[in-house]
Amino acid sequence: MDMKLEVLIIPVSDIDRAKAFYEKAGFRLDGDFVVGENFRGIQFTPPGSDASIIFGKGITSTKSGSTDNLVMAVNDVDAARNDLIARGIAVSEVFHYAAGPFNNTGKNPRVAGRDPQSRSYYSFASFEDPDGNGWLLQEITTRLPGRITNQLADAEVKTLLITALKNAETAHGVYEKTLGKRDEDWPQWYAEHMTKAFFGAGYRLSRVSTASA
Repeated sequence: MDMKLEVLIIPVSDIDRAKAFYEKAGFRLDGDFVVGENFRGIQFTPPGSDASIIFGKGITSTKSGSTDNLVMAVNDVDAARNDLIARGIAVSEVFHYAAGPFNNTGKNPRVAGRDPQSRSYYSFASFEDPDGNGWLLQEITTRLPGRITNQLADAEVKTLLITALKNAETAHGVYEKTLGKRDEDWPQWYAEHMTKAFFGAGYRLSRVSTASA
């Protein structure tokens, strides 16, 4: 049974102010739902995320601004930071943890600058919404093994690849006939043909990989 993290509830004191902030940050507005005078729920999704956030009225009694260290994975922490700054969001300088990711023990756990070894998972930047709910940008360039993130089951991937290979073989046969000779660079031709097939079907290469964590 799949159990996917879907929504995080964040407490805010001013709904419209929070809504304007997350719109400015580039989050996708999924809905603004009002039921009578006592309930209003707003859902946003960060760019490229499968999980969303919800805030509003009648949702949580938790003190506003008490949510801390909500983590968003980014491929390039500097680029993500610059994008938010360009949108008018105040973002910290890039930093790393002296004793490893999320380790807030010690006198000065956060050290200015990227991870000296440029390791995946080790470089961060942070920002807060108007209520003080805290966010972390974590740079992840190479993921740890152990968790499959593709949306296609193994059997589906196998079927998809076999179909793409067979179609490429047929199309390449036609191409060689028009070429009038054996195509010595057929691997490149196959690769380009299959890539076009994947993209044309609406897939992305990341969907048929087994990257993780």
